[in-house]
Amino acid sequence: MTAPSIGTCLLRGVAVWILIALAETVHGTMRTIFLEPRVGDLASRQIGVVTGSLMILAIAYLTIDWVGASKARQLAAVGTLWLVLMLTFEVTLGRALGLPWEQIASDYLPAQGGFMIVGMTILALSPSLAFCTRSRRRRRR
Repeated sequence: MTAPSIGTCLLRGVAVWILIALAETVHGTMRTIFLEPRVGDLASRQIGVVTGSLMILAIAYLTIDWVGASKARQLAAVGTLWLVLMLTFEVTLGRALGLPWEQIASDYLPAQGGFMIVGMTILALSPSLAFCTRSRRRRRR
């Protein structure tokens, strides 16, 4: 069996990103409803970066074989695709909800308590991390 082309990997990567975006949307809604009233807005968003990153890593781990990316270039391309799509989604959603640019940017600025830059870095690296983890587990068997 031949390895999928980078185009196939990217197309499948879009499908997985849609799953990630849906999961993150539910995650954000649940965080706002259940966690934010208990710990406040900033703390709930900071906690959300950690739990969201773990969720993204799990989705990447479960889907990376189907995506078919196995070469460094393919894995980097899928990670970059996910990053660009998610940044576009986050900014577009924020603006559609009427959030000012300053509030959107504050999520990405550690000096203002925003850790989204960490989450986005994990998102971009998650295809490579998932592939390496799965490969290591296969070698142990």
